[in-house]
Amino acid sequence: MTLLKQIPKVDKFIKNKIFENYSSKLITKIAKDKINKLREDILSNNVDNIDEQRLIDDVISEYEYITKPSLEKVINATGIIVHTNLGRSLITQKSFDKVKSLVSSYNNLEYDLKKGKRGERYSHIVKTLQNLTGCEDALVVNNNASAVFLILNTFAKNKEAVVSRGELVEIGGSFRVPEVMSQSGAILKEIGTTNKTHKKDYEEAINSNTSILMKVHKSNYSIEGFTSEVALEDIIDIANKNKVIDYYDMGSGHMIDLPYNLDKNEPSILKIMQHNPSLISFSGDKLLGSVQAGIILGKKELIKQIKKNQLLRMLRVDKITLSLLEVHLNSYLKDELEDIPTLKMLYTSTQTLNKRAQYIKENLQNICNCEIIETSSLIGGGTTPNRKIPTIALSIEYKDFKPNKIEELLRKNNLITRIENEKVLLDFRSIQEAELDEIVTIIKKVFK
Repeated sequence: MTLLKQIPKVDKFIKNKIFENYSSKLITKIAKDKINKLREDILSNNVDNIDEQRLIDDVISEYEYITKPSLEKVINATGIIVHTNLGRSLITQKSFDKVKSLVSSYNNLEYDLKKGKRGERYSHIVKTLQNLTGCEDALVVNNNASAVFLILNTFAKNKEAVVSRGELVEIGGSFRVPEVMSQSGAILKEIGTTNKTHKKDYEEAINSNTSILMKVHKSNYSIEGFTSEVALEDIIDIANKNKVIDYYDMGSGHMIDLPYNLDKNEPSILKIMQHNPSLISFSGDKLLGSVQAGIILGKKELIKQIKKNQLLRMLRVDKITLSLLEVHLNSYLKDELEDIPTLKMLYTSTQTLNKRAQYIKENLQNICNCEIIETSSLIGGGTTPNRKIPTIALSIEYKDFKPNKIEELLRKNNLITRIENEKVLLDFRSIQEAELDEIVTIIKKVFK
């Protein structure tokens, strides 16, 4: 019981000068928890003395752990450009600089400067998208899943939405199109088979309760062999003849021609818009290379109806997203594509990647064994399923360390690699030129 009497009082303990520059509220909470734990340990005979300095150190350590930001900068050396787990598309410092003063000040987010009255937040990106794509109107929500949900809820609640069985996809995070349709209130009308759907399937499915003919991009898988699907232009034609809405969930979508013949698998927004669809939607942070957003393009009357849906307020984007998206869309409009890192990485030649790998290798001599190899990368982010692009990688070997151990050591220093053929690889397809020296520093630190 003598030891219990030596336990410091919380109110006196927290007045220690060492805590002066810390939040007293948080320090008090942590101190109470630590002192209560100390009391329990004494009663359980797990502690036979009280070290107040150690208690102070434990409180500060816990404080720093709690207040340390969970999100951290990492180097993506996996080769996957649109890496969902690592934040998808990069934003350049130049883009951030363009919006810095705007988002740190009051602005005209929902204020019409010409009319001197309330405006509409979506208007800021409409003119750019109209000039880029030829759309009548546009809308932005927080991601493409929201766009899908909002469109179906607006036009197909308690009505039928016709979709090919071969397009009932599930993407990352267990996001399933059939379940989203159900939650939106739409009635799913499946047509065709897993591998084959024909025009007549759409035509025969239409009835008095049909609202939408929906096409879904197979973003993370492909069906090969004895297959057929109906082209969007044919679906648009059928929809127009039957006075229903055609809607294409494009998933990613891109604005310019892609290298390595990737256009074969990925729909072009500009080419799709040439067919004058009723509605399309796509992600902002995939092949478009911008911020997370769901972008909806389509007929003015339909966009107008979507804006009246009360759910839009729950799904709308903020000033930071809108301002960055506007900057990136203007980069497309002005043909300043070097400001879109996703495209820049896609188009970087293997010769350039090889030079960067050589630089790292030369700087790691006498540190570890390195070998430059030619291999391939996936783009990621639910795009171009089963399509790989050429890349250059540097294998890292150290003494008798196994690949898993090397990967772990590098990962703990925020260098994210991949293992291929029992070798740890730094894939330069996703490594930024400005990160080369940082990589050298990390590896030297790990294997010093």
